[in-house]
Amino acid sequence: MARYTGPSCKLCRREKQKLFLKGTKCLSEKCPLEQKNYAPGQHGLTRRAKFSEYGVQLREKQKVKRIYGLQETQFHNVFETANRQKGITGGNLIKLLERRFDNVVYRLGFAPSRKSARQLVLHGHFTINGKTVDIPSYILASGDVVAVREKSKKLDAIHNSLRRTKDNVYAWLSVDKATLSGTFLNVPEREDIPLNANEQLIVELYSK
Repeated sequence: MARYTGPSCKLCRREKQKLFLKGTKCLSEKCPLEQKNYAPGQHGLTRRAKFSEYGVQLREKQKVKRIYGLQETQFHNVFETANRQKGITGGNLIKLLERRFDNVVYRLGFAPSRKSARQLVLHGHFTINGKTVDIPSYILASGDVVAVREKSKKLDAIHNSLRRTKDNVYAWLSVDKATLSGTFLNVPEREDIPLNANEQLIVELYSK
């Protein structure tokens, strides 16, 4: 499957907000968005984009898709799953994205970014309920326990990330740094998820 291999910081500049794609760099003075808060390209500074209704909806979809690191087909499949579930489709979409294995690893603090978390998962460094899982898109259920594999407990990348992470930041997660494990306690409510996005615009886009 094709994947984006270009500069991650350009994606943040395109959306004109931090998407936290580069981990600690996003929190430092080295973040390009601090010096170049305008769209990339030779006309990024001078052009004033006027978006149509469709354009606004598209930018919101692109932003959320990039935050969670999904390709278009993957993102659309998640939306279709959310649309089949009971409740508000937009809220269901965000909840499903939060329940992805790579996102949970990132939220627990085992990786500095979702991209790093995805790589660690693909390399088989984590288990779910004692079984090794290397599928980043795996959807966790309430009570699932995520742990670092015994052979991977000395990885500097994991320890360095944990040192920069506060304990139990999210109400739906519980992390134990001593045992390098965490528990997905329950599916969070939309209002508890720290995501600056209007998912209703995405629903309207896909409903056209």
